[in-house]
Amino acid sequence: MTNTCIPSPGLFIYTRKMISETIRIVVASLNPVKLEAVKSAFNAQFPRAQLEIRPIAVPSGVSDQPLTDAETRQGARNRVQNAREAIADADFWVGLEGGVETLGTQMMAMAWMAVGEPSGAIHEARSANLPLPPEVKRLMGEGLELGEANDAVFATTNSKQAGGAYGLLTDGRYTRQAIYAQTLEFALIPLVHELWKP
Repeated sequence: MTNTCIPSPGLFIYTRKMISETIRIVVASLNPVKLEAVKSAFNAQFPRAQLEIRPIAVPSGVSDQPLTDAETRQGARNRVQNAREAIADADFWVGLEGGVETLGTQMMAMAWMAVGEPSGAIHEARSANLPLPPEVKRLMGEGLELGEANDAVFATTNSKQAGGAYGLLTDGRYTRQAIYAQTLEFALIPLVHELWKP
């Protein structure tokens, strides 16, 4: 019989999570849904810290509607870099980019979250795929952005600053804000976990 050592829960959690100082975060967006997602994710990973969140509008350097996984990821990274150049005095810079990709014939919505550190390092995570209805895909093929196509199909207004496609397709059980917050929490793991400790 082999003895296996199983670490106790929380054994490897890095103590930086317990900092109580103010964390200055520049968010490359003015969208209230994205700002609330950032607040939620940082509160979860740094529960004792005070958050100072500063929103800023910066270009993504990609299409207004990213149509591939690679373009969406690059948009998030570009937003981090552009936010850092605009406001250098911060602890973190956050870029959140929603996009779509087509797998076979199915169009999927997804998003990339990127968090920049003063060292220049960028930590990232990608959300789950959300299958989009054929009519949304058709309208996007005619040039509409995802939010515009969703509003047309679901007879809503400005859904991208509400529950988004996630909320519309799950009757509100999952929302854009919640999915973005969860994904951003994942992107923050290297900043709080013992296995990434310098």
